[in-house]
Amino acid sequence: MIKNSLLTSCILLIIPCLVSIAQVPGFYMKEPAKKLEIPFIASNNLIIVPVSINDGPPVNFLIDTGVKTNILFSKSIGDQLELTYTRKLDLVGADGTTVLTANVSPSNHMDLGGIEGILQTLLVLDDDFFELEMVIGIPVFGVIGYEFFKYNPVKIDYDKELITFYEMGRLKWRPFGFRKVPMKIENSKPYIHAKVKQLSGDDVDSKLLIDLGANHGLLLNMETSEKIQLPPKYIESDLGRSLGGDLFGYVGRVKSLNYGGLKFNDIITSFPEETEFSYVIKESGRQGSIGSELLGRTRIILDYQRERFLFKKGNTFSNPFEFDMSGISPRMLPTNEKRFVVGSVRKGSAAEQVGILKDDEFLEINKIPVDFWELSDLIKLFRSEEGRNITVKLKRYHSNNPEDFEIIEISFNLIRQI
Repeated sequence: MIKNSLLTSCILLIIPCLVSIAQVPGFYMKEPAKKLEIPFIASNNLIIVPVSINDGPPVNFLIDTGVKTNILFSKSIGDQLELTYTRKLDLVGADGTTVLTANVSPSNHMDLGGIEGILQTLLVLDDDFFELEMVIGIPVFGVIGYEFFKYNPVKIDYDKELITFYEMGRLKWRPFGFRKVPMKIENSKPYIHAKVKQLSGDDVDSKLLIDLGANHGLLLNMETSEKIQLPPKYIESDLGRSLGGDLFGYVGRVKSLNYGGLKFNDIITSFPEETEFSYVIKESGRQGSIGSELLGRTRIILDYQRERFLFKKGNTFSNPFEFDMSGISPRMLPTNEKRFVVGSVRKGSAAEQVGILKDDEFLEINKIPVDFWELSDLIKLFRSEEGRNITVKLKRYHSNNPEDFEIIEISFNLIRQI
C-alpha cells in the first residue's frame, strides 16, 4: 500500500496455471554472465523499472513479490502494442469487494535492458488504471511479479538503487555480512517467520509475506490471530490506494520485529479492517506482511530456488519510523503540469484543526512553488519532525466552475498522533 501508502499487495488473483509449450517462461540474462546490475527508480522505497513489451516503447513497471502474474494496467496500451488476448478473468480487488476484469495475453517478450522476460503472460486490465501515479508521483503502468524471481537470486540494494540479477547457480554460499533465514515459496509468494513483540499483549510468532510492492513497514491482519491486538495508542486512517479500491483500518506501533537476529524497534504498523475476502489471507496461514518501508532499511537477497532470504543493515536502518504528522494524504493529479491536491484529511490531525479540506490544491509549500517539489519529498516533509511549522498556499474551489476559487494561506505545526 502506498500510505500514505500504496499497494497492499496489489490484488488477490484468482487464476489457473498458465502453461507454456516451447521454452520455459522466466526472466533471463541476454548474455552469459555471473551477474548483471540494473538501476531502479525508488519512490517511497518502491522499486520501479522501465520495461519494453514486444519491442514497444519502455514504460514503468513496479517490481512486486506480492503478486503471482504480471499485470498491465492499461488495455489502451495493450491494444496499441497489438497484444493477443485469449480469455478474460475476474480479479478480486484489494478492498475485498471490487471485481476487476482482465484479459489474458500469453507469450509476450519483456525487455529490461540486459534482462529479458521470455514467454511472459500479462493480465491486462479492461479499464485503464493510472491512479498509482497519484500516490507514487511517478507514472506506473504495470507490475512484474513472481516470474522475475523464480529462477535467479536477486539482490536489492535500496541505498544504491540497484538490482543485481545473478546467474542461476550463483550464491551457493552466504555473501559476507549477510544473515539468512528460511523462506518458503507458497502460491508463488515468499514468506518468512518473525517474532512480533506488541506494546500490549502476547508476543506473536508470525508468518509474514515479503511484499516489495507495499510501502508500509509492518502490516498485521487482526482476523488471523486472537493474539494480535491494537496498541494502546492508534488512529483510524486510510491505509492507501491499490487496485480495486481504497484500504481502511488503523495505524499504531509495535514494540519490535525480529527475524534472524535482526531487530527493528518501535515500528509503524498497519491494522487493516477485515473484508469479506479475508478468508484468502486466513487460508494462506499468514498473519501479515513486511513492506518496503521496513525492507528499504536493509539490503536483501531473495533466493527462491534455495528458499532463503538474506539480509544486512542498510544506511537508513537506524532511522526512526514515523507516520504522517500533518493529517494530509497528498495526491498528484495526472496532468501535464505538476499539480498536487489534498486527497484526504485525517480526523483530529493538525490539518483538520486549521481547516484544510479535501481537494484543496497546493500552490506553495513553505514558500516554495509546487513546481520544485516531488510527491515523495512532500510526504517526507509531513513525516519529518514534530512541532515543525508548515505553511501552505492553497487554491480552494467552490464549485465545478474552474474560475470559482479563492487563494488561502494556512500555517500549522506537525503533530505526532502515534
